[in-house]
Amino acid sequence: MVAAVETSSRATEALAKARAGERLSVPEARCLYTEASLLDLGAAARARRQALVPGREVTYLVDRNINYTNVCLTDCLFCAFYRPPGHPESYTLTRDQIAGKIEELRAVGGTRILMQGGHNPALRIGWYEDLLRWLRATFPDIEVDAFSPSEIGHLADLEGMTMRDVLARLKDCGLAGLPGGGGEILHDEIRHRVSPKKQKTDGWLEAMRHAQSLGLVTSSTMVIGFSETVDHRLSHLSRLRDHQDRSLAEFGNGFGSFISWTVQLENTPLGASRHRPRYGAGGQEYLRHLAIGRLFLDNTRHHQASWPTQGLKLAQVALEFGADDFGSTMLEENVVSAAGTERCRVMVEEIHREIRDAGYEPVQRDSRYRVVRRFEPEPAGVA
Repeated sequence: MVAAVETSSRATEALAKARAGERLSVPEARCLYTEASLLDLGAAARARRQALVPGREVTYLVDRNINYTNVCLTDCLFCAFYRPPGHPESYTLTRDQIAGKIEELRAVGGTRILMQGGHNPALRIGWYEDLLRWLRATFPDIEVDAFSPSEIGHLADLEGMTMRDVLARLKDCGLAGLPGGGGEILHDEIRHRVSPKKQKTDGWLEAMRHAQSLGLVTSSTMVIGFSETVDHRLSHLSRLRDHQDRSLAEFGNGFGSFISWTVQLENTPLGASRHRPRYGAGGQEYLRHLAIGRLFLDNTRHHQASWPTQGLKLAQVALEFGADDFGSTMLEENVVSAAGTERCRVMVEEIHREIRDAGYEPVQRDSRYRVVRRFEPEPAGVA
């Protein structure tokens, strides 16, 4: 996608409207994709960030992503992590293994685990309920945000239940949040092409609606670079914004944040495809999309930079393009890292350094963006 070098008059009007806090139409957002300069987009997104989340603080979360199983039936073309049932490299973690990972998280002041895995046909709902009860009893200080809309859909199909009933049962056992994994592009034309066996757009949004109605923490996500068009992207953003309007009005609970990143192709079927040149997205395109997300998703307060996929330095730049959050320490991550990212282990000190080097102050938060800890500013002259 070719970005404008200079901002057109139409894009200037749309940017002024967004700066004033007015809602952008889809045609106006389309105009920004093609007719706004990257720097002008960044300035407008930065202004909206300051209007919604004022100040120089950038939040982050100390957590760990525990991939409890890599067994999956879905065969997504962009995934290098999964293994089919019976594969010699397939696994499901034991409780001892999970406990060891959580103890390591506790040692660095962590407050949350994400638990995500594949669509494993051997794991029935009783397994998940027993796991959550054990986690609640053994680690009452650690919040469990687990699974994804597609995992909930898979479990509902496996058990002949509704997704709402699955979520209600898991919540009763200790589930606190449903992360936004599996969103990719919420447009079925793209989903049919890159993940034909996976939950479609309406199912993903339905799972999130039920989670929000039950009071669970949720986030929205988006992955660009599947050779989608601007209209595909805007359809995704529009579905999220409309969904958020309804959930906030009906339940007083919606997406706490929006996170976008670029597809990682190494070691994946898409990466090995003869059509690989069609896929992927660069740093400037990521920043453009991040800024437009901040301007268009006016009902989602927090927008995250994605350092695991974009790298630490580009994540710093993202703080000038509308992001107010640096994501999490991610003491462990296997899905994205299996697809060849720079690295997926950043400790608290590094997060602090990156945020401060960008001119901001780090603040530790929890899943609901409540402050866990503020820190003394670093003395002038300290390297």
